[in-house]
Amino acid sequence: MSTEARGNAPSRFEAMLDRARLADVLRKYLIVFIFLGMCVLLTLISPRNSFIAPGNLINVVRQISVIGFLAIGVTVVIISTGIDLSLGSVLGFAAVVSASLSQQAGWKEALYPGLQLPAIFGVTAGLAVGAALGAVNGMLIATFRIPPFIATLGMMTAARGFAYIYSNCRPVSTLNGDFLFVGGGYVAGIPVPIIIFAIVIVAAHLMLNNTRFGRHVYAIGGNETAARVSGIALGRTKVWIYVFSGLMAGLGGVVLTSRVQSATPALGMGFELDAIAAAVIGGTSFAGGIGTIWGTVVGALIIGTMNNGLDLLNVSPFYQQVVKGAIIVIAIIIDERKNR
Repeated sequence: MSTEARGNAPSRFEAMLDRARLADVLRKYLIVFIFLGMCVLLTLISPRNSFIAPGNLINVVRQISVIGFLAIGVTVVIISTGIDLSLGSVLGFAAVVSASLSQQAGWKEALYPGLQLPAIFGVTAGLAVGAALGAVNGMLIATFRIPPFIATLGMMTAARGFAYIYSNCRPVSTLNGDFLFVGGGYVAGIPVPIIIFAIVIVAAHLMLNNTRFGRHVYAIGGNETAARVSGIALGRTKVWIYVFSGLMAGLGGVVLTSRVQSATPALGMGFELDAIAAAVIGGTSFAGGIGTIWGTVVGALIIGTMNNGLDLLNVSPFYQQVVKGAIIVIAIIIDERKNR
């Protein structure tokens, strides 16, 4: 080999390494680049640059916080190769229960004049309802070996029915001020739902990446047989996975009820689709074993940004559904190509 050829060989190798590094960065952070690109585009085409207004940006994050809670819950489920179609219905049932315990007037005052329960009762009840219904999902899947799609589809119908029965098909309103603070209050100028969302993001990230439970979730999603052989308690772990998902739905119901100042049994209808879309767009794979909380958060931001931008552009809600569906399909196609 000539001296010139020997001198060019390392440079060609370094160029190949640079291209490989660039491809790796693009693969890891493509979703972030897409989100930033959407923000730039909407800033340019929105009337009077209304998208980039600080008030609008805060409103976007506040609005997607509820979908974000559900998306974080379903991310853990999908990583374990499961699915949860009951999130919207669980949210609706948790919402009417938490609202009924947070009213200024109602059955409590009729029985005990002047009694008004502290807001913590309504919040705790909403979270408990979500976790309990999630536990039922988990036990159906782990104990009776019912496929997650069927088990959560049944819960989706049952929980919605429970919400209608509990509320007698009527909205629950006249909520006390302390409870309304959860969804409508501010701390140091920051909306409370955004603060709760940030806390949940950090806690869920630490749970998946720094705890035994998180390692077991990824192990089950990566290879369930190998996880069983390695001594992981599959049934117990799956139950806790769906408890967490239900807990996130309950939290979403509490925050949404507090923000809109009432609860109806139809609240949250279709929210599970947006949550699953956010998780998939954020890189969570239906094949299992792959997914991050931060990716899901970016996916939720993309969903919220898209909805907000199309609203600012006066695009019909029906066309928005078409665009959202197309984005979901494209995200799944990209996921499948990466897996191959």
